[in-house]
Amino acid sequence: MRRIHVGNALSAFGLGFTVPYLYVYVAQVRGLGAMTAGLVLAVFAVAALVVLPFAGRAIVRRGPLPVLLTALLTASAGAMSLGLAGNATAVLLSAAALGAGQAVMQPALATMIVDSSTTENRSRAFATQFFLQNLGLGVGGLIGGHLVDTTRVSSFTLLFAIEAAMFLVLVAVLATVRMPRAPRVGDAPTGSGPGSWRSLLGNRAMVQLCVLGFVLFFACYGQFESGLSAYGVEAAGISTSALGTALAANTLMIVVAQFAVLKFVERRRRSRVIAAVGLIWAVAWVAAGFAGLGHGSQEMATAAFVSTYALFGLGEAMLSPTVAPLVADLAPSGLAGQYNSAFALVKQLALAVGPAVGGPMGASLHAPYIVTFLLFSLGISVLALRLGRRLTDVQDQPWLVRSRVVVRGPQAPEAVAAEA
Repeated sequence: MRRIHVGNALSAFGLGFTVPYLYVYVAQVRGLGAMTAGLVLAVFAVAALVVLPFAGRAIVRRGPLPVLLTALLTASAGAMSLGLAGNATAVLLSAAALGAGQAVMQPALATMIVDSSTTENRSRAFATQFFLQNLGLGVGGLIGGHLVDTTRVSSFTLLFAIEAAMFLVLVAVLATVRMPRAPRVGDAPTGSGPGSWRSLLGNRAMVQLCVLGFVLFFACYGQFESGLSAYGVEAAGISTSALGTALAANTLMIVVAQFAVLKFVERRRRSRVIAAVGLIWAVAWVAAGFAGLGHGSQEMATAAFVSTYALFGLGEAMLSPTVAPLVADLAPSGLAGQYNSAFALVKQLALAVGPAVGGPMGASLHAPYIVTFLLFSLGISVLALRLGRRLTDVQDQPWLVRSRVVVRGPQAPEAVAAEA
C-alpha cells in the first residue's frame, strides 16, 4: 500500500507540470490555435470513454497491476510525444494516447487499493490517495510555473519530459509490488463481457450510486475550469490572479482538512456524509451567487469567490474516503475492477458534459447558472439519502465491522456459540 501511494503521488506530481499549461502550449506556443487546443481537451475525454469499458474487463481477467503498467507506458509515450509534436495531427494522436493511459490508471489504482486494504482501513487508504494526488498536482504545478516560458518551446518539452519520466518512475515502483491474492474471474462468461455488465446494471444500489456520481462530478469537478471560472471572470469581475488564488484555496483546503475530516466521516453513515456534501456545495453556490450578483465591493466578491472553491475542497475531502470505498464494497468478489471502471466511465461522462453545459451558462446566463447548480447540489443530498435506503448496514457504516470484532474478542467460546 505504501508503494502504491508513493507511485500515485509521483504520477500526480508529473501531471501537475503540464495540466495547467496544456491549452497555452497547443494554442499559443505551438501556434495551432484555439480550435485545436479545444479538440485536444475533447480528445482526452473521448479516449477515456473509449477505453474504460474494456479496462474493467481487462482488470477482472488479468489483474490490476499488468493493466496499470500498460497504461503507464502508454501515458508516458503520449506525454513525451506531445512535448515533441509540431503539428495538429501529432498533437491529437499524442493526446489520445496520454488520455487513454490516464483514464485506465484510475480504476486500476483503485482496484489495487481495494485488494491491498480491508473494509476497516479502506476509507483511510482512499483518503490518503486523494490527499497525495492533490499535493502532487499542487507542487508539480507550482514548480512547472517557474520552469515554463511561453517564448521557448523547449521549456514545454521539458515539462512533458518530466511528466513522462514520472510515469516511468511509477512503473519502476509498482513493478516491485507483490499484490495479495484476490479473487479473479477467469474465463467464466459472468465475470467479463456482457454478462458482468448486465449483473452490474442489475445491482440497484450501484446504479443509484452511478447516477449520484454523475451529478457529483457534473455539479463540481465539471465546473471548476469551465463554467465557474467563466462566471467568476464575467459576472464577478475576478482577475486571473484571483482565479489562481481560488484554485490554490481549493487544493490547500483538501491538503489541510483531509485527515481531520476523515476522523469525522469514519464514524458516520456514508449516505449522510454525501448528503452533507450536497448541502456544503449548496452554500458554495450561494457564495458564488453573492460574488457575481451581490453588487458588493470587488474585495468582497473576490473573497466570496475564493470561499466557493474552498468549500468545494471541503466537500471533496469528505467524499474521498466515502464514495470510492463504497464502490468497492458494492462490487461482488472478483469484480472490483469492473465496478471501478464503470464508475470512472460515469465520471468521465460528467466531466465531458459539465463544461459543455456550464461554460456557456457561466459566461452569459449568470443567475440561471447559479440557480441551476444550487438545485443540483441539493439534488445530491436527496439522491444520497435515497441511496442510503438501499445499502446494507455494513455498506453504509463500515465501522460496524470493526465494532463487532472488538465486541466478540473477549467473549467466551460458549457465548460466541450461543450468539451463532
